Amino acid sequence: MASGRTSKAARRKRPPSASARATPWGTIAAAMVVVLFAGAVLGYVFFQSQEQQGRKDAAAAYTPSETNKDPSKAIPGVATATFPAGQHINPTDRVAYTHFPPMGGAHDFAWAACTGVVYPKAVRNENMVHSLEHGAVWIAYDPARITGDAVDTLRKRVSNQPYTMMSPYPGLDQPISLQSWGHQLKLADANDPRIDQFIQSLRRNQYTYPEVGASCSALGPGQFDEDNPPAFNPVPPGPGARPEVDNGAPAGDERLSNPSTGGAG
Repeated sequence: MASGRTSKAARRKRPPSASARATPWGTIAAAMVVVLFAGAVLGYVFFQSQEQQGRKDAAAAYTPSETNKDPSKAIPGVATATFPAGQHINPTDRVAYTHFPPMGGAHDFAWAACTGVVYPKAVRNENMVHSLEHGAVWIAYDPARITGDAVDTLRKRVSNQPYTMMSPYPGLDQPISLQSWGHQLKLADANDPRIDQFIQSLRRNQYTYPEVGASCSALGPGQFDEDNPPAFNPVPPGPGARPEVDNGAPAGDERLSNPSTGGAG
């Protein structure tokens, strides 16, 4: 008969009962990872939603309406001027503009293509101004100071965007200048939030430009060739230049228009 000591030793060596199972730490850890991942996804979605809503709210403040016809008035630095519409000149004429780049006034009968066009070279003032009369926004930049990533940043705001155009403009007094009809904003940084505010406020703003519904498409060779536009002339116009505004000529008067167009456009 086994002694009490032997029986106790045997009991101590007996394997643990099946009911005392190990804690499933691996399963718990996996579940925690899933929970944390789900929380991160929900948090990301929430913050993205908040950010999008913030952008919408910001855009709404600069969206034209019957009660806020010119939201650009709230943008610091915007200069304004009033110009009569429809004062046209011939392709060989020049205008004695008083703003550089110009933001309105007499202009060529043929408008520059402004369907999200990024011109690699400076374009004749008189054609670009006509596009402003059609509701376009023109981003001009000094190629000596705005280069590389800064040009790409501006290009993204223009490429394939309706009623928008961009071109270099040598000799600018500020690195960047934005124009719409009768409005101008000069600034130094391609990331300045006022650029988007200006575009939102004034591109095709029916309350601020004369020829609502006018086209921005290229007229084509013989009038305005988007692929070979008339070049910018940096030399100031001489005494024979047309005035920026001819107070003696009503809008569309044929003294300032190409006879072949009858002053239209």
